[in-house]
Amino acid sequence: MNVPFLNPGAQTAPLRPALLAAMTEVLDRGHFILGPNVTALENEIAAFVGARHGIGVNSGSDALTLALKALELGPGDEIITTPFTYIAPAESIHQVGAKIVFADIDPRRFTLDPADVARRITPRTRAILPVHLFGQAAPLEALLPLAERHGLKLVEDCAQSIGATWQGRSTGSVGHIGCFSFYPTKNLGADGDGGMCVTQDEALAKRLRMLRVHGIEKRYHHDLHGFNSRLDELQAAILRVKLPHLSAWNARRGEIAAQYTAGLADLPVQLPAAATGNTHIWHVFALLTDQRDALQAHLTAHGVPTLIYYPVPLHLQKCYADQGWRAGDYPVAEDVSRRILPLPMYPELTEEQVAHVIQVIRGFFTQ
Repeated sequence: MNVPFLNPGAQTAPLRPALLAAMTEVLDRGHFILGPNVTALENEIAAFVGARHGIGVNSGSDALTLALKALELGPGDEIITTPFTYIAPAESIHQVGAKIVFADIDPRRFTLDPADVARRITPRTRAILPVHLFGQAAPLEALLPLAERHGLKLVEDCAQSIGATWQGRSTGSVGHIGCFSFYPTKNLGADGDGGMCVTQDEALAKRLRMLRVHGIEKRYHHDLHGFNSRLDELQAAILRVKLPHLSAWNARRGEIAAQYTAGLADLPVQLPAAATGNTHIWHVFALLTDQRDALQAHLTAHGVPTLIYYPVPLHLQKCYADQGWRAGDYPVAEDVSRRILPLPMYPELTEEQVAHVIQVIRGFFTQ
């Protein structure tokens, strides 16, 4: 049996008639930039996560950069984020000219360790940028009061957490700005790039809307140094077809996670778990094992290819070689990078495919 690691096409197939109808409507209307589907999706996503405003942008990466710009963060400022994630948060800090400050991660949740964040706050710290990694909220119960105590902005990276909750509140609705990605493999994925900022603050929402379209409020009058970062009308139409299915898709991911957990519980691996009070939406199901590379090869040989998130923590990436970070600076992130192995996780996995993955892993440890 072959079990693809990712399979976006399996989700698209049953929605094809509705997707084609939505796309045809956009083509017939001829309004392709910041049209009615973008406005409608902004309202729908904002309502879904419990925010007052949604601002569609070109990508999740752009959402982070525009969020930092809207908060007027830049040269001379320090922003604390995690070294164990995709590069987008650190990249956005670099792009606005601020200083990247990493803090280590919690070995169970893989998200920022609040104690290490607290140790790295200086008089120049202006913001904390936690990543709600793999579908679970970062420890906002500690990070939020820490930010409030020091007068810091809190920007949530929700690229992997749409539908996840923390203490009954959706990720993205807690901090000053929440940033979402609609990359095709996300829990809510477009058929191309797309992203969104959400906020409770009307002034920030207005500033974000200006920043995404060259800094203008009135056409050809540029009040800010802006960007060209608009959510495409076709992608918004596609996302509006998919959004009503998101909760069911997330629930199915939860079922698969429960099957993996039950089927692998007695093996010498560390399995992921949802923190008490959180709703985990299982964007990624990743185990830890000291035999990662051998297990990965074994899975591949039995029709289960895998992809490592993330093989090299950000502080050891070549593009940051001039920053002075060294191996050993963030030991938990480095240890997790060496031992982590994500398994196939998407709603369209069949019972037989999930059982096969479990059987292959059990076979590796019992051979």
